[in-house]
Amino acid sequence: MAAEGKKADLLVGNNVLAHVPDVNDFVKGLKLALKPGGVITMEFPHLMRLAEQNQFDTIYHEHFSYFSFHTVRAVFAAHGLDIFDADEISTHGGSLRIYAGHREEISRPVSDSVAALEKEEILRGMLALSYYQSFQQQVSQVKNDLLGFLIEQKRHGKKVAAYGAAAKGNTLLKCCGVKKDLILFVADASPYKQGKYLPGSHIPVVSEEAVRETKPDFILILPWNIKDEIMEQIGYIREWGAKFAIPIPVLRIC
Repeated sequence: MAAEGKKADLLVGNNVLAHVPDVNDFVKGLKLALKPGGVITMEFPHLMRLAEQNQFDTIYHEHFSYFSFHTVRAVFAAHGLDIFDADEISTHGGSLRIYAGHREEISRPVSDSVAALEKEEILRGMLALSYYQSFQQQVSQVKNDLLGFLIEQKRHGKKVAAYGAAAKGNTLLKCCGVKKDLILFVADASPYKQGKYLPGSHIPVVSEEAVRETKPDFILILPWNIKDEIMEQIGYIREWGAKFAIPIPVLRIC
């Protein structure tokens, strides 16, 4: 496209960078495809949020990388692209939106957010291996807490259902070894998922109507990133004294 004189004033990639097998080749291509004076904006999950909030259930097989701001800045810089601004956004439990342009355009002002993010990651120790060495222990704690909770409810004759047949929910349940003996069903608003089963755990996926019919004692919210929306949508469960369980970053009952 560049050889044909087709270059972009704006290149947008939301939740693309993590899916790229060869990130250096990809960013090199962005450099070639960008017009002089053009802007690249990319959104991706922030590794700091993933590590510190136990978001291991957002680690999917189609993601090749999880980025800190420091690493993304270094990758872009290696290909002649400088990040001049960055936003912290709530998407997917905490993401970054970065803005970059050609390095040779030195007149472009650099936002204070760039230095602030770099400093925050350094202060939190993200540039050292020790920062990541406790992650497995954090995952194990979530697993133990969730399994303990579900087994306790089973022993006391309580009914637990889940809401949201999300990818992160499958990752969580598989990691914890949870199957249909501990969770009755997963309610989901999508008719394309209803009547099917979660892979591995074989927990049936049903419509929301099953919540009203069975009146479970607890609803485990699997897509915790939209928990507020779900709790408002099915808040009627409190009519029969039911509660919500949110597994990430730590198990909470509310």
